[in-house]
Amino acid sequence: MRLSPHMAVMHNAAIKAGRSLLRDFSDIERLHINSKAPGDFVSQADLKSEQIIKEELEKARPGYGFLMEESGESGSENWTWRWVVDPLDGTSNFLHGIPQWAVSIGLQRRHEDGSIEIVAGIVHSPVVQETYWAEKGLGAFLNDRRIRVSNRTRLSEALIATGIPFAASTKAIQRPFLNVLATLMPRVAGVRRFGAAALDLAGVACGRFDGFWEYNLKPWDCAAGIILIREAGGQITDSEGGILDANLKGGLNVVAGNQPLFARLQKLVDRALVLSKT
Repeated sequence: MRLSPHMAVMHNAAIKAGRSLLRDFSDIERLHINSKAPGDFVSQADLKSEQIIKEELEKARPGYGFLMEESGESGSENWTWRWVVDPLDGTSNFLHGIPQWAVSIGLQRRHEDGSIEIVAGIVHSPVVQETYWAEKGLGAFLNDRRIRVSNRTRLSEALIATGIPFAASTKAIQRPFLNVLATLMPRVAGVRRFGAAALDLAGVACGRFDGFWEYNLKPWDCAAGIILIREAGGQITDSEGGILDANLKGGLNVVAGNQPLFARLQKLVDRALVLSKT
């Protein structure tokens, strides 16, 4: 399938970083690992992957800005285009030999009126050689196959993905998560936690999961997933129903799902979060 210039650049960077990560994944014991916080790690593999991605993207599009997990923001503050990068989503899985991890790259565009939208995204899972990608108006794909969200209509039959707060999280973060979990568990077929939000969102886009929510998610975890889910026919917002594209900063409360289930899921999550503050 012929890729657009932007997607070709993103695809090349993700695949190249994925190859590097696969080599490190086969020899985890030799990696130098630092702890950013309890339960939150960074390894040589993360840093090397981020360097590869930045070099590839910068070489192809030198004027674009960056928002990256390990090195933060760089480039012009007045960017028109910005890459949002997680060089290794699912680091803890990676370091424990669990093959649920991925490279995630999203692309934001700032229009002349100041509005910002996510226009392209790619999530590459090297172990299973699955590459999810989407561009605004062109649909969402898994490798060369067009994908769509599920068509399940009953919440009681829905499988929902989520993430659990890190060990370093405070009760102010743990309590809202537990409230949402207690609200959803009796109402859905099951809740799954695999430890890589980018892949969870890709799973919603291709219909493996019917919905997703996560509290205090980071921008680089969900940037690519936002466009994947939209182009696959689903919906994704913050817990109050707000658009995420321009608000990629700090901790995000994200809800996603197929069209029939999303509104109910979003209202349940929002109500549970509101109650957790009382």
